[in-house]
Amino acid sequence: MERNMVRRKLSGDELAPAVSELLAAGYRLALVAAHDDGDTLRIVYLLLAGQPDRRVELTLTTDAATPSVPSLAHLSIPAGRFEREMMDLYGVVPQGHPQPRRLVRHGHWPQEWYPMRRNAGNPPPFPSAGGFPFLTVHGPGVYEIPVGPVHAGLIEPGHFRFSVIGESVLRLKARLWFVHRGIEKLFEGRTALGAMGSVELAERISGDSAAAHSLAYSLAVEEAVGFDAPEPVHRLRALLVELERLYNHATDLGALANDVGFALANAHAQGVRERLLRINRRVTGHRLLRGAIRPGGVVLQELPEPDELRALAHEVAEISALTLRNTVVYDRFADTAVLAHDDARAIGCLGYVARASGIATDSRFDHPTTSLPVTAVPGTGGDVLARYTIRRDEFAASVALACALIEEHRGSLRSNASLTATVGNSGVGIVEGWRGAVVHRVEVDEAGRITRCKIVDPSWFNWPALPVAMADTIVPDFPLANKSFNLSYAGNDL
Repeated sequence: MERNMVRRKLSGDELAPAVSELLAAGYRLALVAAHDDGDTLRIVYLLLAGQPDRRVELTLTTDAATPSVPSLAHLSIPAGRFEREMMDLYGVVPQGHPQPRRLVRHGHWPQEWYPMRRNAGNPPPFPSAGGFPFLTVHGPGVYEIPVGPVHAGLIEPGHFRFSVIGESVLRLKARLWFVHRGIEKLFEGRTALGAMGSVELAERISGDSAAAHSLAYSLAVEEAVGFDAPEPVHRLRALLVELERLYNHATDLGALANDVGFALANAHAQGVRERLLRINRRVTGHRLLRGAIRPGGVVLQELPEPDELRALAHEVAEISALTLRNTVVYDRFADTAVLAHDDARAIGCLGYVARASGIATDSRFDHPTTSLPVTAVPGTGGDVLARYTIRRDEFAASVALACALIEEHRGSLRSNASLTATVGNSGVGIVEGWRGAVVHRVEVDEAGRITRCKIVDPSWFNWPALPVAMADTIVPDFPLANKSFNLSYAGNDL
């Protein structure tokens, strides 16, 4: 598909006006990536707009000895967070940032050690303790409830600090990055080419988004080496991303019902999930769709049966109707944890979180790799109910899309082109994963090795929205609100 990429090199004085102009024109800041080039650090700002697919990369260089950039936090909430991330990992100081606190590095991390720098070396000794400057809310009757980072059940770690009066939440602070694994650093030096290369690592960024991340990575590598996959490959890859959307949405529809005590609906939904995972196993050889998407191709073992998917769609529709007919469930969902449209837009929300708040965003329309019969699923309200019904409607739309892709496919289920790199270059991959837009930006050298891989999972954009939605919500509704967002800790923490 045709796309328009513009690249510009800017000075520090030119950065803010250029970004401000693009934001006003409808672009969004998709990522900010720092690169250690030795004597200088290079900062790349990627801004995206859709329909038609438009991409702008702005590049700024700064001295490696005393790196700094002018802060864009006054223009964009995501920009302020990207800047704090760069400060933690590269030591780049955002000049003029209103809250230049640590983001990734917890309090026990050494002060002057920046792990993404070339000369970082091995980790120095970590102090045994270090605090985080939580904002304390004062007033008559106000108290704090700390939750986590270790939680009951098989979920990832994150700390939540509630400031509460009675049962109503006045303020919530989410402290993440307990599962920071240095994923972007692990990509450096790995081969980008060959049958598999680094794609196995991409599949493991966030376990429930293996197809989306492996596809975003593959698209980025293919763009970097100047390869455009054939149309059938794009369509088979799109099918796998839809299968990933299906099993995750089915899981969430059941889990949301379970969080308000409606275990019957959850039991039926988990049965649907299990059948979808078995379909995944037949199609790719892996229940989580690993091993099928790679730079240069795709490998499937068989196609799903459309009638089987349609039967599951009918079952999910029945489960959803049963759930929402229950007045207790409906009452718990409606008007709970409302994320207003303007707040969602300011935060930069993506995926079903954004769509439930009335924001039309979908990379299948905005940044397509091929023309797909996608049905737009709008939403309003911004509450738990809206995030539930968006998933319900997206499940039906995704089944329709998957069946169309299956029934229209002709030819082989396997394609594996040999890729070569002759010069160093960069590429961007954008995929509408089940949570929202997944973006990878890679730089590949002339030997075909990854020199930098910047990853942005949609959870990175959506996590700041959860505390906003929790304002004036009661504490007992936090598990329900949290599940309605269902954000990835690993995808955020990297």
